[in-house]
Amino acid sequence: MTLNCWKFKSGKSKRWRVCAMTLLSFTAGSLITAGLAHIEHVRADSNRVFELRVYHTLPGKVPELESRFRDTTSKLLARHDLKVVGYWVPEGTPDWDNTLIFLVAHSDREEAKKNWDAMMADLEFQEMIKSEQANKLVEKIDRTYMRPTDFSPMK
Repeated sequence: MTLNCWKFKSGKSKRWRVCAMTLLSFTAGSLITAGLAHIEHVRADSNRVFELRVYHTLPGKVPELESRFRDTTSKLLARHDLKVVGYWVPEGTPDWDNTLIFLVAHSDREEAKKNWDAMMADLEFQEMIKSEQANKLVEKIDRTYMRPTDFSPMK
């Protein structure tokens, strides 16, 4: 099958214009569709939030808190779909010696609330909190929700 619409002969000018308009319309429609698909993708990513949690321990209690997270807390978080990106202990900064930091990824704030509520209602978690009251490790917890910027490598 050949496309004769590209030939510039005097009786076929109208057919050429129709072919050109069809091709132009198809190209414009494809570009618009691709652009809208990208906008939807960016919009979906923009709902994702990260939760930065900073645990300030009593002096010298970071190793015990690390042990609790390693052995118990991390399993409870996973059970309740709280997706931990990583755990960190600051290094070389005396003001942060008694600190454990972790980052949780959520698809949106509503999911974060739902999953944290489920974790708080978990009997095993409640027992862990009761046991910590007898052997206090954490002085305070700072929590910050963050959204990725449009230029962030992690979204």
